[in-house]
Amino acid sequence: MPDLTYVTEASFQSNVIQSALPVVVDFTATWCGPCKMLDPIVKQLAHEWNGKVNFLKMDVDENPNLTMQYQVMGVPTLMLFVNGQPVQRLSGYQPKDKIVSKFKAHI
Repeated sequence: MPDLTYVTEASFQSNVIQSALPVVVDFTATWCGPCKMLDPIVKQLAHEWNGKVNFLKMDVDENPNLTMQYQVMGVPTLMLFVNGQPVQRLSGYQPKDKIVSKFKAHI
């Protein structure tokens, strides 16, 4: 499966806030072990929900302003944006069924 695109503070407005589709942003860091464990699940969901949801990654170390704005205290944090608003979030490593059950209602 292809790697997910990274979003930055510069592209966040156009890629997330103005997106017509719901967007899951995976707040991550290169040094984060649980992030690496979560990665295949996120890619799998991106594949399964293709055309319904956009999936993007954000490196918290490279984008501190947005990380603080959305009060991301730990990585990984998955945040679902609908119509530019954060409607759901999960922090830490989560099994796929928990992510699906938490986000599905908004998709």
